[in-house]
Amino acid sequence: MNPKLFAALQYLTPQHVLSRAAGWLANTEIKSIKDPFTRWFVEKYGVNMLEAKETDYTAYRTFNDFFTRELKEDARPIVAGESSLACPADGAISQLGGIHNGRIFQAKGHDYSLLELVGGNPELAAEFDNGHFATVYLSPKDYHRVHMPIAGTLRSMTYVPGQLFSVNTVTAENVPRLFARNERLVCVFDTAAGPMAMILVGAMIVAGIETVWTGQVTPHRREVRSTNYLDNAPIHLEKGEEMGRFKLGSTVIMLFGADQVRWLDALEAESPVQMGEHFGNLVAEKD
Repeated sequence: MNPKLFAALQYLTPQHVLSRAAGWLANTEIKSIKDPFTRWFVEKYGVNMLEAKETDYTAYRTFNDFFTRELKEDARPIVAGESSLACPADGAISQLGGIHNGRIFQAKGHDYSLLELVGGNPELAAEFDNGHFATVYLSPKDYHRVHMPIAGTLRSMTYVPGQLFSVNTVTAENVPRLFARNERLVCVFDTAAGPMAMILVGAMIVAGIETVWTGQVTPHRREVRSTNYLDNAPIHLEKGEEMGRFKLGSTVIMLFGADQVRWLDALEAESPVQMGEHFGNLVAEKD
């Protein structure tokens, strides 16, 4: 299909209705529906079941359980070293680089507002202006749990309502402000590299986004909603620990402040990545 036509059709698609329907299918325990669909999915996308803790796709209670499957203990070693940043997810880099004048690069001819991305909070946006971002796209075949690139203490989580465009390369190249338009969770941590935001972006037919501290996020109203976690018992996660997961596809965006991190020179748009591998370094430690 023509890329521009593919993108244009998404404006007309009932995105949230379709996603709710996908959610029902992904949560059904009816084996006559679940097992053939999961088999088709494994074969269609070439899912490597040998690295999964449970290698039999029919053993999962639902398709969502299969999709968010746990891996074997040694499947994703975490890069060692206090100054090393670990990749947060399996997938491919969509884009990465610097945040300039409050704008983040999306694709050729497109960028978007940092302020809009984080939910319209100017104080929060200021913490990342002139910093660095990295956008990782998770394809259907990938492991869909998201892990910490560095140890951190959860400061806040903001749910930002939005649309549910697909987040693949074709859409990123043709839908302006894609990541600032889609539904997302903005999770802010205090780390050795200063503030870090882990932004989990929803997408077409994504049936849910979960975090390890709240479970599935299902807001009752479509409005920006923030929760402060510093007033209660601190939630601290070590590097490599799971922080969230996607029930069907999507994208993770990492944000760091100015002069805090440096991505590896070998990384660029479309570079394949795996959770846990070396992604960058803390500037202060490296220098």
